[in-house]
Amino acid sequence: MAEFIRSVALPFPARDVYSWHLRPGAFERLIPPWEAIEPPARMEGIREGSRVSFVLRKGLLRFHWEALHREFIEDRQFVDEQVRGPFPRWVHTHKFTEAGAGACAMEDRITYTLPLGALGRIVGGGMLDRDLVRMFAFRHRRTADDLARHARFTGLGPQRIAITGASGLVGQNLRAYLGGAGHDVLPMVRRGAGTGEIAWNPASGTLDAAALDGLDGVVHLAGESISAGRWTPDVKARILGSRVQGTRVLCEALAKLERPPRVLVSASAIGWYGDGGEAAFDESSPAGKGFLPEVCRAWEDATEPARTAGIRVVNLRIGVVLAAKGGALARMLTPFKLGLGGPLGSGRQMLSWVALDDLLGIIEAALWNKTLSGPVNATAPEPVSQAAFARTLGRVLGRPAFAPLPGAVVRLAFGEMGQALLLEGARVLPARLIETGFSYSTPNLESALKAELGL
Repeated sequence: MAEFIRSVALPFPARDVYSWHLRPGAFERLIPPWEAIEPPARMEGIREGSRVSFVLRKGLLRFHWEALHREFIEDRQFVDEQVRGPFPRWVHTHKFTEAGAGACAMEDRITYTLPLGALGRIVGGGMLDRDLVRMFAFRHRRTADDLARHARFTGLGPQRIAITGASGLVGQNLRAYLGGAGHDVLPMVRRGAGTGEIAWNPASGTLDAAALDGLDGVVHLAGESISAGRWTPDVKARILGSRVQGTRVLCEALAKLERPPRVLVSASAIGWYGDGGEAAFDESSPAGKGFLPEVCRAWEDATEPARTAGIRVVNLRIGVVLAAKGGALARMLTPFKLGLGGPLGSGRQMLSWVALDDLLGIIEAALWNKTLSGPVNATAPEPVSQAAFARTLGRVLGRPAFAPLPGAVVRLAFGEMGQALLLEGARVLPARLIETGFSYSTPNLESALKAELGL
């Protein structure tokens, strides 16, 4: 039997760290983005005797893992033990020990037995130990980061928040993140709504308005993907309609509520600025020209009914979201790992990006910081050229990044979508966030890529 132990000092009371681990969302938050783990569809938090089942993929192998939670000592300890999975034995003890005023030591102790006996220890022992070191470095850093961000708003107490687009990349992660803060998060769904969900159908203009009454906040993320394929007239109509129609249905319903939410955070995009070359843009800059600026203008205008009703509205102009499990970065990883990555077109076009975890913190700040309203650029403070992005990703992965993709090829393959999303860009600066003192976990590109990829 082997044992793995890692400890970390945290500037938070043991009871706060213990409580965070038990809340809905904490399990998902502790999954490293580079691990192929499929969590359960809905996590209710953990307690004595509760079980969690998930799927772990390693290469071509697929393992079903079920863990039993036991031996809870309030504010001090709990244990999860594998009752089904790839290991003959796996027991993970979480300990939380006070370490002076407002601080604690958190220890993760895993006792385990590898499959295949001595052969398993020879073949897989060193690899597993390296994986665990990497995993728990991530888990400890994420625990500290999430608790630090949530601590800025602890005076609010638990809030009730509805989210549209909750099944998307940002929505799924936001639901877990806000759940870890102790909030009650209600996804708005187009299918039949279950417990803890709100039914809506923006296409037909229907919405369970009664379920929205008395909410503290709403985050509106839903909209047709802009990068799923070539922009045919039908696709462009769906992109525009999904944003404008859905936003208008939601905002008109919120405006009519007897007890409307205090705040609506509604997604927009840096497409507002169009192709800006190397010029810098902030929230005071006018909209650019072209399809994306037109979509963003109409999208933001559709929130006006909520604003007129006295709801504080934040139009979040989101940059290119960096995430290992979705979006632009996920699509780039395979060619870059194969040494086939490089700049697109001239490489001079600007890429205004934001790390997924920082975006979650930005949304949290937009919800509870009353000084934020109107347009807010959700980007990192250091945009880069597309060529610089390619070089940095190649360096982080330890691969060359000199295989350019000519602009003519991009336009031939993707048409107007490729031109607007890949060959154009703008240097978008988060002036409003900087004014409010927002703190980025990964403000520069290399640190963001290393954190997301675990390198």
